Amino acid sequence: MTNKKGITRLLEIAGEKRGLMIVSGLLSSLSAICMLVPYASVYFILKELLEHAASPALADGAKMIRFGVIALLGFAVGLITMYAGGMASHIAAFRILYGLRIKLSGHIGKLPLGWLTGKSTGAVKKTLEQSVEKVETFIAHQLPDLVHVAVTTLLMIAVMFTLNVWLAIACIVPIVLGFAVQIALISGSETKENLKRCYDSLERMNASAVQYVRGMPAVKVFGQTVQSFRQFHQDMIRYRDYGVKLTDQFQYGSLIFKVILGSLAAFILPVGVFLLSRDPGSIAFASVLLFFLVMAPGISAPMFKIMALAETIRDINEGVERIDRILAEPYVPEPEHSRRPTSFDVTFDRVYFSYETELAGTDALADISFTARQGEVTALVGPSGAGKSTIANLVPRFWNVNTGTIRIGDVDIREIATADLMNIVAFVFQESFLFYDTVYNNIAVGRPDARPEDVYAAAKAAQCHAFIENLPLGYDTLIGEGGVYLSGGEEQRIAVARAILKNAPILVLDEATAFADPENEYEMQLAMKSLMKNKTVIVIAHRLSTIRDAEQILVMDSGRIVERGRHEALLSAGGLYGRMWHSYQQAAEWHMRKGEVEAEHEHAAQHYGG
Repeated sequence: MTNKKGITRLLEIAGEKRGLMIVSGLLSSLSAICMLVPYASVYFILKELLEHAASPALADGAKMIRFGVIALLGFAVGLITMYAGGMASHIAAFRILYGLRIKLSGHIGKLPLGWLTGKSTGAVKKTLEQSVEKVETFIAHQLPDLVHVAVTTLLMIAVMFTLNVWLAIACIVPIVLGFAVQIALISGSETKENLKRCYDSLERMNASAVQYVRGMPAVKVFGQTVQSFRQFHQDMIRYRDYGVKLTDQFQYGSLIFKVILGSLAAFILPVGVFLLSRDPGSIAFASVLLFFLVMAPGISAPMFKIMALAETIRDINEGVERIDRILAEPYVPEPEHSRRPTSFDVTFDRVYFSYETELAGTDALADISFTARQGEVTALVGPSGAGKSTIANLVPRFWNVNTGTIRIGDVDIREIATADLMNIVAFVFQESFLFYDTVYNNIAVGRPDARPEDVYAAAKAAQCHAFIENLPLGYDTLIGEGGVYLSGGEEQRIAVARAILKNAPILVLDEATAFADPENEYEMQLAMKSLMKNKTVIVIAHRLSTIRDAEQILVMDSGRIVERGRHEALLSAGGLYGRMWHSYQQAAEWHMRKGEVEAEHEHAAQHYGG
């Protein structure tokens, strides 16, 4: 990763489209020169009138008309070249924008899930959208403006020093003072710290906003206002406070800068009057003074652009830093030569694993060893936080283990390329994710090149064909915004259909029937048996009744395997599994009798006064 930062790093990124950037710079330079032509033409017209002030009729009318035409042509050519330069910079910016987003997305896709779970969705979204957009804004708009301003300023200063050194100094000194104030504000350590805090608070607010929207049903059900969602409310207040503090820091400096630049004539005029008083009859000096007074607005306008650019640079520096922070994250390394297993037993051999967010010395998994054989079902059971999902997530290498080995057949999964590993393992999460797309395309994610009849067969096997047919457009119905919303059970059955269509030799299921209603659970169990045939199946079980026939049950507790065996043997052992089964049976048989319901109602009425 490069050590460059801020604008230097941004220009390095922009250098990927160097040719377009050079063309844009040249056209912007030409535009800057042309835009000065009207000012020069006005000066020569006024000079002609000044030289014949006693007898205006003697002024050269044709000459003044010629300068007027030159001014019009210069302005027109300046606009055309400005437009062409802007087009070149915009094309470069959008190509860089596209490439940068693809690069970031590809890099994030290679990062371990540990990085993603440790970051808020709002923070990642802000970097991918707002920070990248700032890069586009700078390259498409600010960079051409910067070239335009630089050429304009250098050309005008050169002309001014050629005409009169003292008037040139009188014009430049206030500009230097104004910029000194701005630079002192921008480069101050307090400003940098406040800016970082402001950006951090904006990220937290974005993350809280995502959580708030997702939690809206609970907010509405309990009749709470936005203040009740404390985190979101506090993050909004914090961002407001930092924003106001940052604004307060810059208000006086910005005001001084604007007043100075808007009053250049006030600095030029006293010096000019003093010099003119030494030679009152000098028409030549009067013309030069007139030139400075006419051109003062011409040099102050680009200075205001530089001020706006300086404000943007603060945002760009922070945005580029956050982009590079993501690109600096190490991704899961790929093998130089991918190996493909010939059999599909899954073996954990003395595996230890801890999350980056865990306390030092705390293992999420410790000394895990087992083999899930092909054609058999291996079930993972245990209390919440026991490590069941961690084991399941390690099979498709969502994380790398700390020590130990995970093998598919006789091949270490670290020796299998990610693309190949994803073709070997199918994963059905308990919380299914569906894209904003058609039902058909959501199923076809499992195998994009599948024939339509294969997609329909997978849907039927997952017991979701019937409800899909009843949707407004059947398989062409959009899911999500602008379409329909499915229930949890319907979403999960579509996820199962994906896995059936993918037909991978290893299947990892996180309670794939958790949301199935009693009417469809039996059919889904039949579909799952068909799906599991001749495959290596690892099931995270919450309903213990669903894994009674599993060939191997691993009982997890505190990141360790504390029991293993078949259902009957584990019940006979009278350990943790036996206690869990007893609790499960009690929960399944529990019901509230009529008398208990009436007593509850009476108690509630007395307690709440109604």
